[in-house]
Amino acid sequence: MQPGPGRICILCGSGAKETVLESCSAGINLVNIFLFSSRFVGINASDINYSAGRYDPSVKPPFDIGFEGIGDVVALGLSASADYTVGQAVAYVKAGSFAEYTVVPAKQAVPLPSVKPEFLTLMVSGATAYISLKELGELSEGKKVLVTAAAGGTGQFAVQLAKKAKCHVIGTCSSDEKGGFLKSIGCDRTINYKTENVESVLRKDYPEGVDVVYESVGGKMFDLALNSLATKGRLIIIGFITGYQNPTGLQPIKAELLPAKLLKKSASIRGFFLNHYFSEYKTALEHLLKMCESGDLVCEVDVGDTSPEGKFTGLESVFRAVDYMYMGKNTGKIVVELPHSVNSKL
Repeated sequence: MQPGPGRICILCGSGAKETVLESCSAGINLVNIFLFSSRFVGINASDINYSAGRYDPSVKPPFDIGFEGIGDVVALGLSASADYTVGQAVAYVKAGSFAEYTVVPAKQAVPLPSVKPEFLTLMVSGATAYISLKELGELSEGKKVLVTAAAGGTGQFAVQLAKKAKCHVIGTCSSDEKGGFLKSIGCDRTINYKTENVESVLRKDYPEGVDVVYESVGGKMFDLALNSLATKGRLIIIGFITGYQNPTGLQPIKAELLPAKLLKKSASIRGFFLNHYFSEYKTALEHLLKMCESGDLVCEVDVGDTSPEGKFTGLESVFRAVDYMYMGKNTGKIVVELPHSVNSKL
């Protein structure tokens, strides 16, 4: 039988087989997709924005959530079989990753050497840090770079990439344990905002300001970071997590003085949203994967071993993982493991 609407001929390990995919959207080329078995899925601060409908207000519940996954190919569309094989390790960035099995367009997949959660850290978090700093950071030797939430999923890469550019890196974090991790990946000065006054530290240790701020916290931290900019400094916004749980998704900032502050220092603020830079994505990911494989880049994974209810395992633990992040408990990228089910009907 030929593939038709909502139907695809797939190649499984035992040969050709017909499977009905009722949920396939009409816009997908059904012969150029594969069925993907998720082994690990990543948790992102923006998961809560997507689920609240802030990215696409036209999407109404119920809808699939989650942005990234890594696992194995379990079945192939006819043309996808030219580039992929059953059992191959792949990752992807696509809305709807919080699922044990997902239909993925072949062009959105990234072949991987193996199914390791460390590779998953690169898909959104690593790529965000790499591309944003490359395109907007203008990093060079000796520049002072402040990274907020530095021990988080994206912050860990911003710290390391800035150090590779021979910058002096300052990182904010919420515990001495996280500070120790940051020092282990090269951070020159750590600031535990629970025990130190960030504003006072920056004013005392960096009286001329910092050249680049890599900001993902928002609210009061944004105001503080803005005030800490040096002449011709640049503030890169990749998020504002402190506001995401509010009804509006925002925390108030002191914006009324913003034009004057920027003018006085010839400073600038730039926003970065990964979806607008997909033309740079493939090159960035290739470079990051090489660094990860060679051991030149630390890809810290937090699977929730220290959370009250233990390791994040199974889709039912996704909500715990999100709460864990918003409590500021994670070091590195939060990853949920999805064990293979022995009762799978596929």
